[in-house]
Amino acid sequence: MKVLVDFVVLIIIYFWKFYKKWKKKGKDVLLVNTLMYTYLSFVLFFTLMPITVSLPFIFNHPYDPMNLVPFIDVLKGRGDFIRQVGLNIIMTIPFGFLMPLVKKEIRPLKVVFYTFLLSLGIELLQPLINGFRSADITDLITNVIGGSIGYVVYLIFKPLTTKTLNYISHR
Repeated sequence: MKVLVDFVVLIIIYFWKFYKKWKKKGKDVLLVNTLMYTYLSFVLFFTLMPITVSLPFIFNHPYDPMNLVPFIDVLKGRGDFIRQVGLNIIMTIPFGFLMPLVKKEIRPLKVVFYTFLLSLGIELLQPLINGFRSADITDLITNVIGGSIGYVVYLIFKPLTTKTLNYISHR
């Protein structure tokens, strides 16, 4: 139920701030930006939500600093590290794929940089919003790897996506 509040807020923001603006730019822009918005909404769902109902309580628990030892769980065999590493990579592949569709003519290093910023933001906010979550440098590294893989997938499918988006924009 708490997460529902966040999704309602995200839907209101989408229609209030973005939908009309993106629609004016064409069906292709609307589609790509809506896909990115939806994707980012689900990233928030899996990493930070509930946010809205948690805001009044963000200072009611200790803030654990980020673990700065890369792959310590892997090295020490703690927890389900293989699953965590895999999920972090998978989580940001769509970001690396969608970013060049949203920002035309973006350079590969910019995609890596934006993926880094997205991941850093999540990692720094997780312990603030929820006292049960922690920030980890391994997550940051694996998220950037995922974004980079997503960009390579974009390059592979660029002719197909370009053709598809051109078709959509001219319908």
